[in-house]
Amino acid sequence: MVVANFEVGIIGAGDMGMLYAKRFKQAGYVVNLCDTPDRYAELRTRHGDLGINILEDGYAVSRRSDYIIYSVPAVIIGKAVREYGRATKMGAIVAGQTSVKSPEIEAFVKYLPTDTHIVTCHSMHGPNIDTKDQPLAIIRYRSDDEHYQTAIEVLGALESRMIYLTYEEHDRITADTQAATHLSFISLGTAWSLQGYHPWLNPQFISGINNVKVAMALRIYASKWHVYAGLAIMNPLAKKQLQCYVESMTTLYKYMIAGNRTEFRELVHRAADFIFGKDRSHKTILLDDDVLDQLSLAQVPKEQSRPNSHLSLLCAA
Repeated sequence: MVVANFEVGIIGAGDMGMLYAKRFKQAGYVVNLCDTPDRYAELRTRHGDLGINILEDGYAVSRRSDYIIYSVPAVIIGKAVREYGRATKMGAIVAGQTSVKSPEIEAFVKYLPTDTHIVTCHSMHGPNIDTKDQPLAIIRYRSDDEHYQTAIEVLGALESRMIYLTYEEHDRITADTQAATHLSFISLGTAWSLQGYHPWLNPQFISGINNVKVAMALRIYASKWHVYAGLAIMNPLAKKQLQCYVESMTTLYKYMIAGNRTEFRELVHRAADFIFGKDRSHKTILLDDDVLDQLSLAQVPKEQSRPNSHLSLLCAA
């Protein structure tokens, strides 16, 4: 059900901003959209036939919209809210779509008028995935019950599976589950680039779990840079995980170079016991290599595969 006489404003017409704009328009809402002023003519040309109000800038969107969503990278959320927050419609609800909430909430508190309501969100998936049945974090920071329920009803147009969190819980979850793991795959891509080869041409990356590593790394590198920068660099709760990853990398590599087999084995097995439990006789932890090989991009015969240390994954563990 659509909230009557209600306009949704989206500041930022990137991939996620456009996904939201189209979904809210399909649900029957008046949608006001803008990007940077220099993209105004381009947006009108490309999206003018969608029935969405393409406006010149965030001032125009903020003045008339009842629910304003900042769909901008985390690295510029402060700048965007500082610029356009003063124009926020009296009594409006404001949200952000950044992947890390601490700097977003800080910007909202600092620059938004005190009569605004802050009910922010985060669709925890990429822009190429339909919002239906996907996880959507709902974060109530400053709002009365009426405006909070209105925000829930409006976000219901996305047909997502709502998860209710505080902004601290959101950032802790993303730090615990994504920061170090993404760093491990990004480090793989950096290594491949610096060494000048594609992994599907290297015998060390053509079989078994290597296929998953290659697929995950390619998926991350196919996304916009600011998504993963926000998860890792902008999240204050991710610093501990990233420091731990670096220390693990240093320690394991030192053991490998020095030939300290006993220390290396003990450290790896201690991590395995913590993650999987000491008794693993009844568990099937990994898929069979025959299944994983179905994901392979390899252009090298499997018989030519060579051992891989999997150091990046061990550090994440």
